[in-house]
Amino acid sequence: MKTTAKLTHFDNQGQAHMVDVAYKPATHRIAIATGRIDMQPSTLVLIESGTAKKGDVLGISRIAGIQAAKKTSDLIPLCHPLALTRVAVDFETLSDIASGTTGVICTATVETIGPTGVEMEALMAVQIALLTIYDMCKAVDRGMTIHSVCVTEKHGGKSGSYHANPSHLPS
Repeated sequence: MKTTAKLTHFDNQGQAHMVDVAYKPATHRIAIATGRIDMQPSTLVLIESGTAKKGDVLGISRIAGIQAAKKTSDLIPLCHPLALTRVAVDFETLSDIASGTTGVICTATVETIGPTGVEMEALMAVQIALLTIYDMCKAVDRGMTIHSVCVTEKHGGKSGSYHANPSHLPS
């Protein structure tokens, strides 16, 4: 049986609107997103050693990501404002110069108890954390590249759990 997916942010006349979630039960919702920024090996050394001119790159980027998750509904017009119960932003550095892989993977985990999911908040946290890394390091490396930002897991709600195909994840 084939089903046709419907875009929920449009009414029967094709006009954009904020989805009514008043009838949906509040459930525990979790979303995990990840993304990556590639950079020159010397840039990663500055980040890891804490000697970047603007300060603690990963610490400031973590705070920026947390703040971004909290502000998502201010920037995405049809997102519901949510009371987030947890936002965690973590980083893993990649330093395999032989393979040409030098950079940082960011993972954001966002949770709430509510009627709608937190995928957008997790994606926003990753994007802003990675953009903050770029901002803090652009003076020494304008060629940094942000890529592979995606939702890797989602739990809760009517649609249940989702796990991304591992071949699509940044590594």
